[in-house]
Amino acid sequence: MIDFGFDKIALIGAVALIVIGPEKLPRVARTVGHMLGKAQRYVADVKAEVNRSIELEELQKMKSQFETAARDVEQSVRTEVNAATSEMQSQWKSAEVDSAVGALEGLSTPPPEYKHPKKNWRLKRGATPTWYKQRSGIRTKALSGAARVARFRPKPLSK
Repeated sequence: MIDFGFDKIALIGAVALIVIGPEKLPRVARTVGHMLGKAQRYVADVKAEVNRSIELEELQKMKSQFETAARDVEQSVRTEVNAATSEMQSQWKSAEVDSAVGALEGLSTPPPEYKHPKKNWRLKRGATPTWYKQRSGIRTKALSGAARVARFRPKPLSK
């Protein structure tokens, strides 16, 4: 950029004072200041836009690299899963043949499939007998705080 020293600015100010005159010089200086400010803001905006576009290009490159890496990983996982699935199916088929032969020979059949017991904790809790709850100290009814205080308050001594 242009390098202005104090001596050059003083020379420009002296020439402007002679050419423009002392009455119009403050208004012209103010106008020049506004124009320089606008020019600096414009240059800063252009720089920021260029930086944004460069960063956007870098981000797009990174995005494409990550996408290709993700596709490669997905493809390798898919091939491994397919290989494992085919191996498992071949083992399963051989086990089915072995179990069919074993069933024909009188060997034990495989256990039945798991069936969820469908327990209901409310029914289980309600199935406990009342006498057992009383003996073991399980509360059967909820008391409010005031009722609990009244229940356990010591009885007054009679006179």
